[in-house]
Amino acid sequence: MEQRAKSLRVAVVALVLCAATCLPLFAQQQGPMRTPVPPKPKPPANAVHDTLRQRVNMVLVPVTVVDPYDRLVTGLQQDNFRVYDNGVEQEIVHFSEEDVPISIGVIFDMSGSMSDKINKSKSAALQFFKTANPQDEFFLVDFSDRAELISPFTSDLNILRDRLMFVRGRGRTALFDAIYLGLSEMRGAHNSRKALLIISDGGENHSRYSEGDIREYLKESDVQLYAIGVYEPLADRDRTQEEGEGPALLEELAQMSGGRVFPVSNLNELPDIATKISMELRNQYVLGYIPSDEKNNGKWRKIKVRLVPPRGLPPLTVYYKHGYYASGP
Repeated sequence: MEQRAKSLRVAVVALVLCAATCLPLFAQQQGPMRTPVPPKPKPPANAVHDTLRQRVNMVLVPVTVVDPYDRLVTGLQQDNFRVYDNGVEQEIVHFSEEDVPISIGVIFDMSGSMSDKINKSKSAALQFFKTANPQDEFFLVDFSDRAELISPFTSDLNILRDRLMFVRGRGRTALFDAIYLGLSEMRGAHNSRKALLIISDGGENHSRYSEGDIREYLKESDVQLYAIGVYEPLADRDRTQEEGEGPALLEELAQMSGGRVFPVSNLNELPDIATKISMELRNQYVLGYIPSDEKNNGKWRKIKVRLVPPRGLPPLTVYYKHGYYASGP
């Protein structure tokens, strides 16, 4: 019994000595234990644009390039573009061609002159919503005698669809008021890219705001204006003077902001045109520069974008905003 106890004590001592000797060696071979570091999360798709937006001296210019058949031209590089600010060439310090989230306001004409076009126009708006990305957001304004926000910003397409169900053609056309309301609502946008889509015959005749008011507000806003012009044929005897002036009016406002107008004579083309506009918004080049003349005097500065295309391409057309107001002192 005593011999067995002695043997047990010897074994315990041996085990302790082995642990004292072997564990440091094992730890040295295996290295210190480490707590796994979680991978750095990827920035959201619009993080770069949000960062650029915070740099108030950075001017961002969305640019659309199309060929003679009005097809989008993609794949151009930074050295294919030249940017001028008040006639002085600028260094392009940011260049991208990426599909980033967009904040879009749809301005829907439900005036009496659109009464026989309402259903097709609704289909165009719904088709436009269907092409949205998950991070896009929309609001919806309709107008006749007055403009009304019928849906604030949302990414829920079901809400937008339901609100459109109750749109009926009636009354006169407060187009300028609707654009003004849309530009005001855009101040609450969560994305740096912003656009308005107008679906209308362009026949303004009942607004409190004037054409001059809209021009100035649009120039102050970093918003592109697109329009689907649902025009009556030129020979239509029932076409009013306002409807006759509509195409030129929408065209001028859109060009000033870097957007475009897509005239439609066949109502069955409306959904396809809406899809085309959505694709264009998602395939634009964005040029960024810091003005070499950094005077923040609040004055209007003209922008010019010149294209230097690769050899072998046909003549290309470039669309971009015409200028901006420098920040005030």
